[in-house]
Amino acid sequence: MRTQLYGQAGRAWLQAGDSRRAWAALTDALRLGGEATDLLVDRAVALAGLRLYFEAIDDLSRALDLAPGRAEAFVMRATAWRHLDNLELADDDLARALALAPDNADAFLERGNIRRLRGENAAARADWLAVLRLDPDGPAGEAARVNIEQMDIRP
Repeated sequence: MRTQLYGQAGRAWLQAGDSRRAWAALTDALRLGGEATDLLVDRAVALAGLRLYFEAIDDLSRALDLAPGRAEAFVMRATAWRHLDNLELADDDLARALALAPDNADAFLERGNIRRLRGENAAARADWLAVLRLDPDGPAGEAARVNIEQMDIRP
């Protein structure tokens, strides 16, 4: 029960935008309850919020060892790799995510971000347009819309 409470507290802190407290609560939950995929993924979000990308990758890798079918964990790890300027490993994770979930808007959004960094503007636009078809009113759709507008302003 304590594990669940710490896990819930960690998620609440994430929603409140306090990554440090989220990390602490989720670390306590993991220490008490053993490795649980959801807790590892949530703690990776907290670590990324603290810009501790290598540590986030470690948690996501462990979560994927436990549950290799979690497309969102591959997308999150790809984002961490992008922040560390390792676009090749990010590409690998996005390919895995899209193989598991071909309609994953977040994977298309991230792949578009990487393509834009490489100067592949037409390919980035195609990915972001796919996001708009898949998630027009959600956060991924809004991010894709902003990315397209920015690209149109600064080609």
